[in-house]
Amino acid sequence: MQLYALCDQYMLDEKKISLKAFIDIAKKNNAQVIQYRNKNADIAFIKEQLIAIRKEYDGFLIVNDAYELVEFCDGVHVGQEDLKSIDEDVAKAVKILRSVIKEDKILGISTHNEIEVLQANEMDLNYIGLGAYRPTFTKKDISNILGNKLDAIATKSKHPVAAIGGVKLEDKFAHVTYNVIGSGLIL
Repeated sequence: MQLYALCDQYMLDEKKISLKAFIDIAKKNNAQVIQYRNKNADIAFIKEQLIAIRKEYDGFLIVNDAYELVEFCDGVHVGQEDLKSIDEDVAKAVKILRSVIKEDKILGISTHNEIEVLQANEMDLNYIGLGAYRPTFTKKDISNILGNKLDAIATKSKHPVAAIGGVKLEDKFAHVTYNVIGSGLIL
């Protein structure tokens, strides 16, 4: 199981953790990936944060949603609702994103059930996020908690799977490549 550290700016601010402190914790736990997510800032601030992370961290750096900043990182992760803001047809939205970010960048999307996983199998992706495994600190309005069903649904994916949503360092899955940990890293 590999660690995919979710660096959510809201979480950092709420817990009064500096970006540098989060990166240090992620490195101490051998994180292979850091995803930077900021749903409230402007593009200039997100760019500054990506540059700051890159100065401290040599692993894979993914930006959430802000695909226009892909040149400052290794790839992009986009949720279902954000894909639908690009195009109502999620498959078409992924094709549009892939044409913008190019083949040499990582592209991942969130999935929440078997239907979305099977749809993702037909898309040009590098991985999927699957969940939520349990309720989380950063997303309080999750209606579909997968719990123990997550691992069984992960078997349906042809892409590597990142378990998302309330995952803890000690969680173990048989069919998941990455555990995505956010607030659990700094608690």
